[in-house]
Amino acid sequence: MALESRITQEEIKKEPEKPIDREKTCPLLLRVFTTNSGRHHRADEFNRGNVPSSELQIYTWMDATLKELTSLVKEVYPEARKKGTHFSFAIVYHDPRGKVYRLKDIGNTVSGRKGADDSMTLQSQRFQIGDYLDIAITPPNRAPPLNTRMRPF
Repeated sequence: MALESRITQEEIKKEPEKPIDREKTCPLLLRVFTTNSGRHHRADEFNRGNVPSSELQIYTWMDATLKELTSLVKEVYPEARKKGTHFSFAIVYHDPRGKVYRLKDIGNTVSGRKGADDSMTLQSQRFQIGDYLDIAITPPNRAPPLNTRMRPF
């Protein structure tokens, strides 16, 4: 007799995130790669143990929001502090089936403006320890590209 789960995908998504006690939980090392071109790195730039040279290392928690990560990046890159600068976030993860890396767009923030993705967390986007974060930064004087990836995957 086979057992089946009666839990739907919608019910799983509605399950609230467990709050993380930052006083008792050790932070994770988040490897972040940035571009100032408004486009994400290509997935093949992460293959065979290679990574792009524009790496930031951030210690944070799984409940870190995109807005919180935006402010940490702005501390390092003064040019990204300008009001209207766009930040496009993607998770870079290893696909064991294809033995390659893939990018998954997860949200956008804009410096100096409130947005729908500001409160999105790494945990809510199924980020796993060991994944990378790729952030495409677009200056305010350039409109963000419609497709932030160079090639569709």
